[in-house]
Amino acid sequence: MAEPVRLQPGDPAPDFSLPTDNLAKGTGQTLSLAGLRGRRVVLYAYPAAMTPGCTKQACDFRDSLASLRTAGYEVVGISPDPPAKLAKFRQRDGLTFPLVSDEDRRVLTAYGAYGEKQLYGKTVTGVIRSTFVIDEKGRIERALYNVKATGHVAKLRRELGVDQA
Repeated sequence: MAEPVRLQPGDPAPDFSLPTDNLAKGTGQTLSLAGLRGRRVVLYAYPAAMTPGCTKQACDFRDSLASLRTAGYEVVGISPDPPAKLAKFRQRDGLTFPLVSDEDRRVLTAYGAYGEKQLYGKTVTGVIRSTFVIDEKGRIERALYNVKATGHVAKLRRELGVDQA
């Protein structure tokens, strides 16, 4: 498998329209990047809902959401999990931002967040834990690949100049 494309600051953020965790409730909701135009977006890609690292990261975003929103950022999580699993994840951990389902990994691939990675010393294909900061016009401000689940949100807040509320 070829090395995934890596987005750079200034690149247009690949647009998407994906089902949210609310789809599992029969509402048929989707979320599109175009629908967030005019706002800055923190899109973070994670491998699997309800795993220890992904839970820690999601809860860190949840706990930082007020300060991020005050600074003008919306947070969206993206994974290949089906909407029903995302709904359980949101409910179990009291997540207060949208989670979108990219079951065919098309959007994750477009962002360079799906491909070969190292896992416990072995090369595997999967979701590369990544965070993208997208400006109001839909351009990449920051593309951070291979981020750590623990401590990443605090580091991101520092880099963005966002104080903890």
